Amino acid sequence: MTAFRPRIVILGAGNVATHLALSLSKKADIIQIYNHRLPAATTLASKVGAQAVDSLDDLDKSADLYIISIKDDAIAGLASMLRGIYGGVWAHTSGSTPAGVLQGVGDAHGVLYPLQTFSKEAEVDMKEVPFFIEASSDSARKLLESTAGLISDHIYEADSDRRKRLHIAAVFACNFTNYMWSKADGLLKADGLDISVFRSLISATFEKAMAISPETGQTGPARRGDKAIMASHEAMLDGEEAELYIILSESIFNHYNHSDNR
Repeated sequence: MTAFRPRIVILGAGNVATHLALSLSKKADIIQIYNHRLPAATTLASKVGAQAVDSLDDLDKSADLYIISIKDDAIAGLASMLRGIYGGVWAHTSGSTPAGVLQGVGDAHGVLYPLQTFSKEAEVDMKEVPFFIEASSDSARKLLESTAGLISDHIYEADSDRRKRLHIAAVFACNFTNYMWSKADGLLKADGLDISVFRSLISATFEKAMAISPETGQTGPARRGDKAIMASHEAMLDGEEAELYIILSESIFNHYNHSDNR
């Protein structure tokens, strides 16, 4: 039996596009990388043995799958320039953009959403990344599932509404959390330290959340309702750090000590 090896064009050369291209190139044929800036397309294309193009008119029309991996607010505009021109299956990688923005593009359309934070400089074990699939036809769904299955062991179906809820949750779990680490790093650097001294703390917090749930594992002065400590911390902060501390502490305090505020 011939191994499944789809012909893929990737539109985009950013963080998500880079990780997808590098991972898929081991088990699929990445035939083109498109980007409106040719140098970016060339850099990525050279790593996966693909052709770099910066014009939609130059897109290969023989691909099985076209993956749009660009900024969310640019997807609809790009789709409007592609309708009625190409065949194949077209999918975007956005968590919050409806699949319907690709209606009329290609023979079928869908979503190939990897729920992960990506930076070009940081390696990711794609086998552990969950992929959420949505498709306009059974054949498109099978193609997207099979393609995701080349690089990941975790494939799920999710319509646009569910995917948007997942994306919101991911913003809380990842983006907001990382911003808090950035704030902590700034406070530590004022004392000649950096975030590396929190490696054990952050690791233990994560492991505990996975083992007993974030709800049960919450600790700290706001969780305990220790207003004296909270007030002393607030007095040591100013500006945005003080505002964030107060907002988050009040939210935690109210959540765990709501009976005291009735």
